[in-house]
Amino acid sequence: MNIRRAVSRTMAGAALLIALPACSDKFLQVENPNLIDATTVDPNASAAILANSAQQDYQNWYGSSIMYSGWFTGEINVSDTFPTRNEFGYRQVENLNGDLTTYLWGPVSVAAAEGKSVLDLALPTPTTNIIGVQAAMFRAYTILDMATDFCQLSLSGSVPLTQKQGLDSAIYWFTKAITIGNANGTAAALTYVNASLVGRARAYLQEGNLALATTDANAVPAAFNYNLQYVQDLTANETRLVNRMWQFTFDRGSTDVPMAYRVGDPRVKWILAPGPGYTEQDVIAGHPYGIQQKYPAYASPIRLASGIEAGYIIAEASANPVTQLAWINTQRVANGQGAYTGATDAASVMTELYNQRAREFWLEGRKIGDLQRSAASTTFNFQPAGSVYYKPGYPNVGTQTCIILPYSETSTNVNFPH
Repeated sequence: MNIRRAVSRTMAGAALLIALPACSDKFLQVENPNLIDATTVDPNASAAILANSAQQDYQNWYGSSIMYSGWFTGEINVSDTFPTRNEFGYRQVENLNGDLTTYLWGPVSVAAAEGKSVLDLALPTPTTNIIGVQAAMFRAYTILDMATDFCQLSLSGSVPLTQKQGLDSAIYWFTKAITIGNANGTAAALTYVNASLVGRARAYLQEGNLALATTDANAVPAAFNYNLQYVQDLTANETRLVNRMWQFTFDRGSTDVPMAYRVGDPRVKWILAPGPGYTEQDVIAGHPYGIQQKYPAYASPIRLASGIEAGYIIAEASANPVTQLAWINTQRVANGQGAYTGATDAASVMTELYNQRAREFWLEGRKIGDLQRSAASTTFNFQPAGSVYYKPGYPNVGTQTCIILPYSETSTNVNFPH
């Protein structure tokens, strides 16, 4: 990896300068993968800083991931003029697309590697250390999202991994976070445990392991909620610390709410552009600019795990239309839609369950996983392959259901076939 950030970069560079003799030409040598050597880090002094850095890199990437996967699945329109971003909108992303490396694969690879750096340390009391819980959980979420968003993945320069292998790896790290967190037993550690149970249930569901997905989801309190926190820091740290969805909405005018999502549902918050200061980059004739309000500020939190998601997992994993309808009607009534009156065959009920998921988890990065689990059920404002893209001058919508790896990874990773 050739990207390092914040504390991790500073510590690695300082350690290198201290270790090298004067005038050594080894300063110019770079190992692959270029990760922090765990043996050079003091676990007592630095582990918490490194764990926070891994978490922050994941949070920073997550905001971008929500936007790109939102374009990809029809959650938001690409009101951006960049051809690289419109490729996501019409689902024909090329491996030379620069945004793949800059905004997606590069940052998520760093987050995964930083989490591993912490977990490689000889932490004090490793079986109960909350730093290990935090690092394991965020490494797990990072890998889970890699395995859901991308068609294949690689961890720290590894051989190509399938989505299934990535999900298995995420499950391993979630299990580690749950085990250490339960042994720790503090309120903070148990919060990580519940968030990890939701993540592991999501991974099991994505794999098709419905029984284990149900077991984990049932263990999560219904009222549980875990948010990623952001801050309004409009300085040189802005891109790293703020909510990226709002940054690209307000600063760049890159996201526009599709007409299908402009519904009277409290889960889908949006407004028409109120005037000066709200300008979309790429104006679509006859389409008034709709601004998402799920994240209406630089410091808006983003939900990562919740009891409501656990409930959706239980309903889907039941594979029982009666159970699913009960959940669907509860969600519809709670959000002002009234009871479901459509067909009650299994396929129709699953489609309605996915329609409710599309509203509940709008702009939370879930829909791309829904698409891969059941393309037939993912119909809420999803443009089928071959349909005309909503903006003129671009190709028709392609067949991609996951995001390819960038050429920068496949061409430089010696473990990929060349």
